[in-house]
Amino acid sequence: MLELRFHGRGGQGTVLAAKILADAVLRAGTGWCMAIPEFGVERRGAPVTAYARISDGPVRLRSRIYRPDAVVVLDPAAARGDAPLAGLKPGGALVVNSDLSPEAAAERWPGHRVVAIPGRSIALKHRLGPAATPLVNTAMAGAVCALFGLADEESIASAVREAVPVKPEANEAAAREAFAFALPFRLEEALHAAAR
Repeated sequence: MLELRFHGRGGQGTVLAAKILADAVLRAGTGWCMAIPEFGVERRGAPVTAYARISDGPVRLRSRIYRPDAVVVLDPAAARGDAPLAGLKPGGALVVNSDLSPEAAAERWPGHRVVAIPGRSIALKHRLGPAATPLVNTAMAGAVCALFGLADEESIASAVREAVPVKPEANEAAAREAFAFALPFRLEEALHAAAR
């Protein structure tokens, strides 16, 4: 079973990113998947966590994920603290919304397998959300699908179109762009080994 934990802020679509990922996996037929939101104080800017479990068989475990194989950070400010990296398995991956180069990202978070996805830049390019706080959830979901080989591009595009009522074409374009960006950084082999 592959376990992913998402960290973001209220209003960024963190929970929706996990749901889109689950839907894309199911559409692609690559596994069984469950997205699990964690709700606390629901207000814009408050920390938000969501989870996704992907398996070859039915997923019955519905608890929080304490020892994730990968952590996906939508809000780069959230990656500054210890919470996002807490419990990350050895050899696990950190996928962070950042414009850092691969070398700078590895230096910023030493000891982890790090992939920086320019989700903010992609969201701004497609005019998703306000300039100060662009909506990166669809871009990050697209990148995660590509990085871990969870779903093909058409499945993630279809999941985004179904889930996002506002600007579906722009959100689909953002997911496709991030998917293409992430393909050269594929981590699926290492993560599937870590998940066993």
